[in-house]
Amino acid sequence: MSTYNLPPKPARSTWKKIKTILITVAVIALYVWTFLGINIDWGRAIERAIKNFGIVLPKLFSPDWAALGEVSEKILETIFIAFAGSLMAAILAIPLGFLAAQNMSGSRFVSGIGKWILSGIRAFPDLILAILFVVAVGPNAFAGVMAIAIGSTGMLGKLYSEVVESIDMKVVEAMEASGANKIQILFHGVLPQIIPEFLSYAIYRFEVDIRASSILGIVGAGGIGLMIMFAASNRNWNEMGLILLAIIVVVTVIDFFSAKIRRKIV
Repeated sequence: MSTYNLPPKPARSTWKKIKTILITVAVIALYVWTFLGINIDWGRAIERAIKNFGIVLPKLFSPDWAALGEVSEKILETIFIAFAGSLMAAILAIPLGFLAAQNMSGSRFVSGIGKWILSGIRAFPDLILAILFVVAVGPNAFAGVMAIAIGSTGMLGKLYSEVVESIDMKVVEAMEASGANKIQILFHGVLPQIIPEFLSYAIYRFEVDIRASSILGIVGAGGIGLMIMFAASNRNWNEMGLILLAIIVVVTVIDFFSAKIRRKIV
């Protein structure tokens, strides 16, 4: 039975070793400088953290089951906000994705405009959008839906454009050569290649939006966030424990089923 010896690993050069050491020292120095610049009384902060967590944590792990009905209603509203916002975003992102895809728009300039629009949308956090829509339409769940829809459109549009740009253009060229018109090429040459990934990204974004919509109520945009704010303000940690448990259960269940759906689609 013959044996094979693996070739020896090449020795690292002295310059690479020095570079690694310099990078490590620079990162450590950056962290030290950051913490020193915060000007925190670490002793007092640690003492208060130990004291407060000693009071809060036992109550968080003893949920107030009397509030289960109200929490269930608000967590259901949160799911509806995330679903409606994600559905709107999945639809709105399609034309923007095609606009930003260079192989579909046919021009770098037009594609650049599409990418610039999507980048501009993504620049606004969901919470800022929620504040703007609360001012515009009032403190209700519709403000949360619009904030989720606009915020998710930017990210989904970017992902959609990358999917469109990665399609097999030979299929499109073959259909053009056989005399197919633009509508036929779209429905028979482009959409079959992109629909599975579009659906997968939309479902994944719904998972993200469930987490995002759970805090929008803090600014009055509906959902469980309003209860979180009131529970924290009133130091009702038992109710807060039930709210956190409900969020964990909902997010875990949705993550599990959406992952199975995405695997079947893709």
